[in-house]
Amino acid sequence: MKRILIALAVLLAVQVADAQVKTPEAAKKAVESAKAAAENPKKAAKVATWTKLAKAYMDAYDAPTGNLLLNTPRVQLEQMMGLKKALSVEEVVIDGTPFKKETHADKVLYFDGSDVLRMVEVTKPVYEDALAGALEAYAKAAEVDVKGSKIKDVKDGIKSVAEKYFAAGMDKYTLGDFKNAATLIGKAANASETAPLSQADTTYLYYAGYIHMQGGNYEEAKNYFNRCREIGYYAEEGNLFPSLGDVYMKLGDEETGIKVLEEGFALYPENANLLVGLINYYLPKEGGESQLLNLIEKAKKAMPDNASIYRVEGDIYKRLEDWDKAEAAYRKSIEIAPDAADPYIALGGYYIDRGNVYFNEGQETFEQAAYEALMEKYETMCISALTELEKAFSLMPEDATFKKDIANTIKSICFVLRNKDAQYQQKFDEYNAYLNK
Repeated sequence: MKRILIALAVLLAVQVADAQVKTPEAAKKAVESAKAAAENPKKAAKVATWTKLAKAYMDAYDAPTGNLLLNTPRVQLEQMMGLKKALSVEEVVIDGTPFKKETHADKVLYFDGSDVLRMVEVTKPVYEDALAGALEAYAKAAEVDVKGSKIKDVKDGIKSVAEKYFAAGMDKYTLGDFKNAATLIGKAANASETAPLSQADTTYLYYAGYIHMQGGNYEEAKNYFNRCREIGYYAEEGNLFPSLGDVYMKLGDEETGIKVLEEGFALYPENANLLVGLINYYLPKEGGESQLLNLIEKAKKAMPDNASIYRVEGDIYKRLEDWDKAEAAYRKSIEIAPDAADPYIALGGYYIDRGNVYFNEGQETFEQAAYEALMEKYETMCISALTELEKAFSLMPEDATFKKDIANTIKSICFVLRNKDAQYQQKFDEYNAYLNK
């Protein structure tokens, strides 16, 4: 039997504890009565007939949950809302969190470790897709409302349908059911675009595409992502572009996929996922380095004061082991943004990587003089890295996400240099104390 998840956080946010919810039997009877009225030609010409039918379907959708309120302790559910004894109880883990799963005749309840209700899963709905019936009725109400007297009520009703679809989809997603999650959220997007609401909801569209992508349904993911692209919604930091580009690649359309990545890079050159996608595509190809660097040059001309572009350029040259040009690009990034930590972190990482090249070469040589020369270059790179990373550390606020990681890297470098000079042992102790604190 199809299982419909009800997200009570959305559905019951404005419902008071003593609100009256129809029983499933009463809700079904109300729908049948409203449907009969809608089949009467005279009544079918009235807006109220269709809004009543839509409301009846909405009540039918809510009926199996009764008065149950999310985030309510079990004792209150039993005392105030007449919660009956479960047919069975078992311990389950959902997304790493333990729950007590209680199965009832028409629903499953999920309680957390504090015995608080967190989710309700309806297993015996009054109708398999009551929301579809409600949406159709609201659309019909708008059609017969030639004067637009009830347009606001109809819009609010359609918006509520979309919200319920989205909430149900997100619950499916939490349970790892990507297929049904994406389908439900897609229905939320379609509902939101239904006239007279006619709103392209970017959250619904993007989530539908993203979850379809996670579930391997790339064709559907492409459609939803392209809808976002058409209306100018690119997600946080432009993450629509690497996702859509990857979808095209998965579908075997490399030509369109790379165009999407390039389009995104022109708008969001600091997006790491876009850069990785472009590097993975171009570098294995003959002349691919030139293509990448041409993109960088275009980005620099369009945004000459964007330090991120020069960091990206440095990353590309570093990957190509063109060390001098990489260092120059990183230093240009610092010149543009001297008070930002990121450029110093990038340059510090550059010195670490270059130092590792000298270190690895040293391990492969059997000549003592050559070994010592390479180790000297390695230590010089370590000292340079230390200088840049300490600058970055000093610029980062205490709550910065990566500050402890930078401190740990500095500590590791100081450990390497501890026998070279007493100052490095002192720095090691200082940063070790910081990390322990």
